[in-house]
Amino acid sequence: MNRTLTTAAGALLALAAATVTAPVAAHAADTSTTGFHVTDGRLLDANGQDFVFRGVNHAHAWYPGRTGQALADLKALDANSARIVLSTGDRWTKNGAADVANIVTQCKANKLVCVLEAHDTTGYGEQSGAVSLAKAVDYWLEVAGAVKGQEKYVVINLGNEPHGNTGYSAWTEDTKNAVTRLRAAGFHHTLMADAPNWGQDWSNTMRDNAPAVFAADPERNTVFSIHMYGVYDTAAEVQAYLNSFVSRKLPLVVGEFGNDHSDGNPDEDAIMATARQLNLGYLGWSWSGNGGGVEYLDLATDFDANRLTPWGQRLFDGADGIRQTSREASVYGGTGGDTQPPTAPGAPTASEVTATGARLTWTAATDGTGVTGYDVVRVNGSAETPVTNTTGTSATLTGLTPSTTYAFAVYARDAAGNRSPRSVTTTLTTAAGPSAGNCTVGYRLQDWGTGFNADVTIRNTGTEAVKGWRLDFAFPGGQTVTSAWNAKVAQEGDQVHATHESWTETIPAGGSVSFGLSASSTGGNAVPATFTLNGATCAKS
Repeated sequence: MNRTLTTAAGALLALAAATVTAPVAAHAADTSTTGFHVTDGRLLDANGQDFVFRGVNHAHAWYPGRTGQALADLKALDANSARIVLSTGDRWTKNGAADVANIVTQCKANKLVCVLEAHDTTGYGEQSGAVSLAKAVDYWLEVAGAVKGQEKYVVINLGNEPHGNTGYSAWTEDTKNAVTRLRAAGFHHTLMADAPNWGQDWSNTMRDNAPAVFAADPERNTVFSIHMYGVYDTAAEVQAYLNSFVSRKLPLVVGEFGNDHSDGNPDEDAIMATARQLNLGYLGWSWSGNGGGVEYLDLATDFDANRLTPWGQRLFDGADGIRQTSREASVYGGTGGDTQPPTAPGAPTASEVTATGARLTWTAATDGTGVTGYDVVRVNGSAETPVTNTTGTSATLTGLTPSTTYAFAVYARDAAGNRSPRSVTTTLTTAAGPSAGNCTVGYRLQDWGTGFNADVTIRNTGTEAVKGWRLDFAFPGGQTVTSAWNAKVAQEGDQVHATHESWTETIPAGGSVSFGLSASSTGGNAVPATFTLNGATCAKS
């Protein structure tokens, strides 16, 4: 993000959800590293404790006089980290070595992990005056004395959004070269690499080439950073991108995101919820001082912590927000030095298995400081895919495919962030769904222009009962679900997903179930074009 938060013009392409490379082999960090390091896809601090960023961006380069109070305020709001905007001197006034050293001192005084980023690279190749990653490396070499020896407290973010939408194919080699130059110069910090396409990676350049960049780091200590704005306006896009890194054990952080933007409306709820579910870090943009028509991205009005904006209230105090999920780095004593993980949870048992869902239950793990949550994963050979997390000893799984065998396991986490060994794996096979063509859907509208009710009847025309169902369809446009009955209804954009209640779970052979919904509308209400039941296309009746 640049000072006026200018974003790229042109179409923003949809993300591909598929993982395109095999999981990366786990590596420990180089033995010379005494600070943050990556192990098995996770960022660990100098004590070997898992660290998850819950922080905020602060524009020091443009508001240097605000930094001391800003860092104190962020700490008081329970942030555990701050990403600091610096200038190499190519586009704005240079932040020299003495200035950088002072920032590090202030971060440490406030027990914040300090992410230092060179901002002059923003939109290189498209933004006038932007400089290359090579120039950013020159800057880091110049201020080396301010950051070397601070590896326990400082992460080096190579360059902000280092390519725009022009010439971004050079991102891979440029990033490799930046990493290897810094390593050759004796930098043992965790390095953070921003995505191209103004940080949003709509081309999936970083996603597809991250394994090669990670392998090029001789210390295997590079973390990748995605900036989530208008490209990530649905939960599906957010989940697909973040999961693509986690499933390959590649370290990732959401280095910037907001609650709105000129290029579209990012789904901040999905970003924060998915980050919590996957145990990934995030840093909101930005504390205060935004201009260029995006002042709404200020978290605080005029740098006043007592005047949080709606975005600030959401980030700090909302669900999955900083106050709820932040943990101080153990190098500051935040975890009391606890390095003992919980015991493995008991083997999960499956119940209530339907065509599209199931319930898992397990025996609680034990831990000296207390278990705070459990992570459920799907196991496929040596690969794992995060499914959900919970504070209890059971979880309801949804969105499964009919007639499919799954393997699941559970991890426990404690208050210090330690993760247990994996539980014993359990397998289950979902029930059969309808065959293609063995269902019909009736959709009856009661339309009053600014809203409508829809009565939906699903009929099973097959010879076997359907136990457990999900009906998917798309609104014609401009409609928003406000309530539903006899089914659970969720909406993502124009896509609507209805799943059964316990009393509508089974559709007998030759029988039917019905549910209803109410929605607001901007007009033009109509029957959806197609319906699919558990993945099978249904005829309309």
